[in-house]
Parts: sequence; structure tokens; C-alpha cells
Amino acid sequence: MSSIRGLLVTKYTDFNNLEINEIPRVNLGPKQVRIRVKAAGVSFSTKLVVEGKYQRKPPLPFTPGTECAGEIIEVGKDVSRFKPGDRIFAALDWGAYAEEAISEEVNTYHLTDSLNFSQAVNFNSYATAMAALTWPRLLNVQKGETLLVHGAAGAVGLAALELGKILKTKVIGTVGSSEKQAEALKHGADHIIIHRDEDFRAKVLEFTNGNGANAILDPVGGHTFDQSLRCLAFEGRICPIGFTSGEANKIPSNIVLVKNISVVGLNFGTYYGWSPQDIRFESESLVRDIMERFCSFADLGLINPAVCAEFPLSSFQDAMSLVESRGSIGRVALVMNN
Repeated sequence: MSSIRGLLVTKYTDFNNLEINEIPRVNLGPKQVRIRVKAAGVSFSTKLVVEGKYQRKPPLPFTPGTECAGEIIEVGKDVSRFKPGDRIFAALDWGAYAEEAISEEVNTYHLTDSLNFSQAVNFNSYATAMAALTWPRLLNVQKGETLLVHGAAGAVGLAALELGKILKTKVIGTVGSSEKQAEALKHGADHIIIHRDEDFRAKVLEFTNGNGANAILDPVGGHTFDQSLRCLAFEGRICPIGFTSGEANKIPSNIVLVKNISVVGLNFGTYYGWSPQDIRFESESLVRDIMERFCSFADLGLINPAVCAEFPLSSFQDAMSLVESRGSIGRVALVMNN
């Protein structure tokens, strides 16, 4: 087969303007693998990439999508970890929204049989949450501490709730609706606050006897970040991982100083090479360890990666519309009929 079907971006445009095209197959590099894509993750950041509004701009033309799961169908001559037929998941530079994709061996990981392909595209959410919660320079959450998770019904949020319980913390989450509240409670939260109905700062202080949260994971930013600083405990840590509110924050150093607060940022994509500082090879063992733990937690039944909806590739616009609506709970996946 000389070509495959997939989305192709020939110029930066609205995601809804894309079409499914025939895409030429390209030769593998020595340390690359060819994947028969079974599922790909849908995220708002992909929409921004297609529009040319993201900090990372792939060279035109390109196929969007950075997370996929599937089966190896071919390996480069210097690949040692994989063989054809292996079930895998992979972090791609781009290319997931197609029947086949090419990944670097360094960013490809074996997939346990206890996860299906759509569940597997949650890997980046769990990796982000696991790094934020456990790496010593980040939140480094300890047994018995209180963890506050914003956006707790999102893919990263649900992952953080489950991982927080594995770490034996008291977990509080914030969500925007009663439906999301119910789902977050299923994933292990001790308390869920509907931020549209209640002052989360006041509730966190109430749940912690006035002490505040020891650690906060914040993908929202804006007013949420500001109020989070005010319900952090003494020597608390807050990790911003995004700005879904659309507003990046100026950090008030007076609050940071008085409460001995640590603000620790995380862009996990850096460790895949998605930044000017390509440290994927230096950090490979660290990242691979996280991915292996993701699979082992699934094998033990400690996590249940949530898939909100699956769409065929032909319905890619509907998939992105669900993500944009903020109505999704967990991940939205594109599935390939190949």
C-alpha cells in the first residue's frame, strides 16, 4: 500500500476545515517504528496546533495528533525494543490522526492487555499527573497530605484522583457540574466541590480544619490559581500544568513569601522532545518508568482510564466539538477502522 487515509494540514486553518486525504507512506528511519493506529487521543491543544496558535508548529503539510495506540507493523533496522505485532502506545511529534503513524522508538511503549486501545490514549494524562504528584522537584505528595485537583473530571484530573488515592492522600477535587461530580467521586475523590455553586477556597479550608491543601494540581489558571494560593497550607506546593481559563497568572510574591509556598511548573511534553530543549534521550528511563507503572497499575485494577466517547476518523469534527464543549469526562478518542 503506497498511501494511507488520514487528516492533512496543508495550511493553518480551523480544525473543522480539515478533510480526510490519501497520504503517501514514508520510509522508516533506523530508530523508528510504523504503527497501525487503532485509537488516537483528541485534545484542545491539537486544535490550536492546526490553527497555528500553539507554541509548537509542525512543518507543513502534516497530519495532526500526538497520542496514539495500536500495533507495530514495521520496525527500523536499529530498533531493539519492538517487533511487528506488538501492542503499543506512543507519543508522536505529529501524525496520529491517520490509519498509520510513525513513532520514534524512544517515545514508544509496550501496552498491557488489561487496557484497550482507547483507554491507552490516556497515557499522557496519567504520565502528567504521576510526574506532577511524585517527582521530588514537583508536588512530591506524601502519605496523609491533602491534595487538591482542579478540573477533576478531565483526563488529567481523573488520573490525579486515582493516583492520589494510590499515594494514600486525602483528595479534594473541583468540577463544573453535578454529572462531573458523580464521575470524580467514582474515581476516588474524598470530596468534590462544584465550583459554580460553591466557593472552593472556603470549602477546602473547611475540609482541612483551616489548614489548607498541602499540594494543588492546577490546569485552569486565572482566578482559580489566585484562590488556590489562598487555600494552600504553610509550605504548600502548587503545580500549574495549563491555562484552560485562557489566563496565565502573575504570581503574587508576597503570598508565596509569607506562606513559604512553592510554585512548580510542568510541561510533560518536554520529556517527549516537544520543546526547544530536546531532552527525550536523557529522560528516557524516567519516562519509561512512568509508562510501565501506568500499565502495572491497570493490571492491578488500581486505575480505570476513562473514555468519554469514541468516534470514527470520519467524525473527527464531532470528536473535537465534544472536547471544545467542555462536556467530556475523561478522554475522547478517534478510532480507526483498519
